Amino acid sequence: MSRALSLRRSIHHLLRLGPSQPISTAFPPTKPPIPPNNRYPSNPVRTFSTSSPAPASSEAELRRYLGYTALVLFCGAATYFSFPFSENAKHKKAQLFRYAPLPEDLHTVSNWSGTHEVQTRNFHQPETLEELEKLVKDADEKKARIRPVGSGLSPNGIGLSRAGMVNLGLMDKVLQVDKEKKTVRVQAGIRVQQLVDGIKEYGLTLQNFASIREQQIGGIIQVGAHGTGARLPPIDEQVISMKLVTLAQGTIEISKDKDPDLFYLARCGLGGLGVVAEVTLQCVERQELVEHTYVTDMNDLKKNHKRLLSENKHVKYLYIPYSDAVVVVTCNPISKWWGPPKFTPKYTKDEAIQHVRDLYKECLEKYRNGEITANLVDELSFTELRDKLIALDPLNKEHIVRINCAEAEFWRKSEGYRVGWSDEILGFDCGGQQWVSETCFPAGSLSNPSMKDLEYIEDLKQLIEKRRIPAPAPIEQRWTARSRSHMSPASSSNEDEIFSWVGIIMYLPTMDGRQRKDITDEFFHYRRLTQTALWDKYSAYEHWAKIEVPRDKEEQAALQARLRERFPVDTYNTARKELDPNRIFANNKLEKLFPVSQAA
Repeated sequence: MSRALSLRRSIHHLLRLGPSQPISTAFPPTKPPIPPNNRYPSNPVRTFSTSSPAPASSEAELRRYLGYTALVLFCGAATYFSFPFSENAKHKKAQLFRYAPLPEDLHTVSNWSGTHEVQTRNFHQPETLEELEKLVKDADEKKARIRPVGSGLSPNGIGLSRAGMVNLGLMDKVLQVDKEKKTVRVQAGIRVQQLVDGIKEYGLTLQNFASIREQQIGGIIQVGAHGTGARLPPIDEQVISMKLVTLAQGTIEISKDKDPDLFYLARCGLGGLGVVAEVTLQCVERQELVEHTYVTDMNDLKKNHKRLLSENKHVKYLYIPYSDAVVVVTCNPISKWWGPPKFTPKYTKDEAIQHVRDLYKECLEKYRNGEITANLVDELSFTELRDKLIALDPLNKEHIVRINCAEAEFWRKSEGYRVGWSDEILGFDCGGQQWVSETCFPAGSLSNPSMKDLEYIEDLKQLIEKRRIPAPAPIEQRWTARSRSHMSPASSSNEDEIFSWVGIIMYLPTMDGRQRKDITDEFFHYRRLTQTALWDKYSAYEHWAKIEVPRDKEEQAALQARLRERFPVDTYNTARKELDPNRIFANNKLEKLFPVSQAA
């Protein structure tokens, strides 16, 4: 800055000098230019002199050098404000869409993790089936897209579209309950928790749950979401009939008895065949479960894996990268004979988490000089503490290893039992905003597991350690039975086949724009390594709500070819062309996954 000020003062002094005053300059004398082929008039420019008056042409020379100086100053300022800050600089927080005031009719819609976002002027929320049908008809006449979107919880934003969206959040009623048959008919915009609360008085609940309860029913079935339990299928398999609003055929009702081919295709239809307006679900009796959480290691897990899959209604494993600890969580109905287990935990909740608080305070001193008080630290939950710890240095492998070790210790001190209703017990605190990739692959049968599921995990953990990936915990592994829905990642004609689902994760615990970009880049590097090393080897395919479409055209073509090996893409695209000939229910992601031109 001092140099710039000094240079500016020198220039001002130079401009004040009159033609009769000598000018002292450091510029080297210049030779008169020689016009090529006499194209320009020959007016040779005199050189600056320290002893003779400066002619008029010298002023042009001066202006030229002043222009060079201004250009240098501008480039320096642009470089300063454009290039990355130093490591210890405070970064600007990411603020989305702050460039100019947004029009009042412009809606900003993002997924829960903030990883995908669109703006649209066409965001529709019909309140009745008749309004939805009219909306579809009007969209067709205007050749406007209205992509079905649910609660926006899909990590890949599969329901988002700039062209326009339709959301059934105002169509959220329980329409009919048959207590004897244990079925419920609902509008597709109802959220899972609303549905569960609405049918509990009838003694009913859903057969299984995903990790969270905020999904709309229409969305959760369309992407093939799942819970865990080797005897329990994905959630789309609970659908016994559905009402679909289509472009070409209007509103149709389909089931295994009414157009079964379309029914099994549309249950997990990715929103591409029409808008799911109503759903009839097969429920089960509401019951209390006992959740048992304990920590083991890989050697012990291999010995007991087959028993754990077959003996427990719900089971999942949480692996801790750079640790041999495996958290096993089982859930089963309370025994009518024995009742809930009697168990006294060795540690209180505060004792179980105290070492994580201590680690956070220690790291704060190192990274931030203790910017937060001890009282605030004590109010944070484990997942909140983990997010804040990761945010201090999210891509430092050694830092992440320390956090993972603290997490393993937290689970050891949290071993024990918990009793509650299934909709309370089967949930899972996933933590804050995150990138996630989840794959599904065959794992044998319940009577004869292939053990490929544990081999997958061993290969994955070795890959993480070999490539020194700053992979946080947990790596979550769950199981389901097969689904008869043709587009489900767990689709199979073998009713005994079971599937394993494995999710890897990287958290986005900050709104710092540059830090989020760095985490995003590292996550996609992590995901690519797993894709290359594991997906073909284990016939693994990504969850529809978590699949990301590559930007590279060759990679897109490779993904499309790979999907055709697993799913009936031609059948799906043919149905799209028949039911939605103008593709008003599509978005860019769907078009890139399944180009309609590929249809037979």
